[in-house]
Formats: sequence, C-alpha cells, structure tokens
Amino acid sequence: MGKIRYSSFSEAGVRRDNEDYCKVVTDPENDRYLFVVCDGMGGHAMGEVASQVVCSTICEFWQNASFDKGVRPVLQTAFKLASDALDAKADVLHKVEMGTTLVLAAIDGNQLTIAHAGDSRAYLLQNGEVAYQTQDHIEHSVWGNFINRSFFSYQREKADVEMHQFELKTGDRILLCSDGVCQFIAPDILTRRSMDDKLPEDVIDVIFFLCEKFSKDNHSAILVYYE
Repeated sequence: MGKIRYSSFSEAGVRRDNEDYCKVVTDPENDRYLFVVCDGMGGHAMGEVASQVVCSTICEFWQNASFDKGVRPVLQTAFKLASDALDAKADVLHKVEMGTTLVLAAIDGNQLTIAHAGDSRAYLLQNGEVAYQTQDHIEHSVWGNFINRSFFSYQREKADVEMHQFELKTGDRILLCSDGVCQFIAPDILTRRSMDDKLPEDVIDVIFFLCEKFSKDNHSAILVYYE
C-alpha cells in the first residue's frame, strides 16, 4: 500500500479566537488514516466549541470502530454520534445555538472517502490536475447567502453529509481546508501550490504564508501525500 505523509496548520489569523479545529488519526499498521477539518460557524455563539465537539467525536469513534462493512457505515455512525454530542453539549450550555462545517478525508488502504457539510473544502489532485473538488453547500437568496448543510445544535436535518469515494494512485495529493483558506486564495493558485515538487511541510508553509498575508478569517489546512 502507499505511504502517507502529511502536514498541517490551524491559526486564528486576524481573528481574536480560532474557531477551526483539526485532527489527524493514524493507524499505519492497518493502512488506515483520518484527516478532519471543522470550522465553527460565525454569527453564532461558541463556534470553537461546536468544531471541537464534532471533530473529536468523529475521531474517537473512528479509532475504536470495526471496519468489517467498510468506511462509509463507520462514518455514517460517527456523524450521528457527532450530532448527539453537539446537542448534549448545547444542553449543558443552556440550549445554545452553535454549529460547524466539516470536511474530512478517510483513507483505508488505497480507498479514499471524502465527506463534507458546509463550505470547508477538499481537493483531490491527480497527475497534476484537480480530479475532484467538493462543492460548497451554500444557498443563494435575495436575503443573502447561507450554509444549508452543517452540524448545528437541535437541527440534525442539516447534518446531511455528502460522501464520495475514490481509488488512490501513487502520487495523489489531498488538500483539506477551511473557508479562511479557499475564500482568500485563488483556487488555481491554491491547487498549483499544493502540487509543487516539495516536501509536504514545505508546501504547507507556502499556503500558510499566503493565508497570513491575505486571509481575513481563521485558516486551517491539511495536505496529504499518497506515495
């Protein structure tokens, strides 16, 4: 199976607090990896709590799950548990309304599953091209634009996570990022830099530099190499 290498960052940027939350779970003995980026939703209270609860719940379930039936049912159960945990945390915090977007990449052998809800993004890069890009779950109306899929307290119907599966090939790269990255760096620049012939930590440093220069939001990213 392919070798996995990765690098990441998560920073508050110009904001006072960082409402993004990222986590990586590695299990090289079983060729299984999970990469998660959550972005607490602005305009609501405690986005940093929502992102941490959802991300941690999914990762904790993944670590102890049985994969006899594959990755998809494991993730589906993890998403349900994340909604449960978010509601339970909201109860403790006096029924607070809080939410987070989600994007993740799950690797099992050479099978990649990309899942997302909201406007955090994933890019699958193959042979120097963008083979797949998530489409933001944003609804446009006369009253403005709003995210129509997310993990949000007491609104489980919004946690309608979109999933797609791919077969990984040697040389593939995966970029996950919050909207503080993809909204402020032009997509062609972001994907071209992600395909640079450098170590993942050197490539992610370039993306981080661009975010520090141009982003007006928290910014988080994970870059994964399948070698």
